[in-house]
Amino acid sequence: MTIHNLYIFDKSGTLLFYTEWNRLKNSGITREEEAKLMYGMLFSIKSFVAKISPLDMKKGFLCYKTNKYALHYLETPTGLKFILNTDVNAHDVRELLQKLYSQVYVEYIVMNPVCKLDEPIKSELFKEKLDELIKNSPFFVSKPL
Repeated sequence: MTIHNLYIFDKSGTLLFYTEWNRLKNSGITREEEAKLMYGMLFSIKSFVAKISPLDMKKGFLCYKTNKYALHYLETPTGLKFILNTDVNAHDVRELLQKLYSQVYVEYIVMNPVCKLDEPIKSELFKEKLDELIKNSPFFVSKPL
């Protein structure tokens, strides 16, 4: 199992943070264009799922898989969106996303008086703690050489 990359968007769709670990292929477009496509796709999928679901969508959209990767999604009550792309063998990533939010984002961004919540994340401590959490998770495997 491996983790490819992470996007964090605010409630209005602004990319606050992006990082990658084991991304095997580049999209060939700028990071800004890629972020817009990702956010647009999420918006469309959430809308689609909400309309066709036969059940009340209390948890909403959580994940989708292709034959090449899986996209795992967590949206906080304030509209913050965490998107973690993994290989297809990663299961139950929701707990990792919740830890990422509560133990890293809240601790090192929300509780940090220097960080502004509506601006891109530049905190080196946040990046270090995020990297530590991801690399210590059972889902992380280093890229083969």
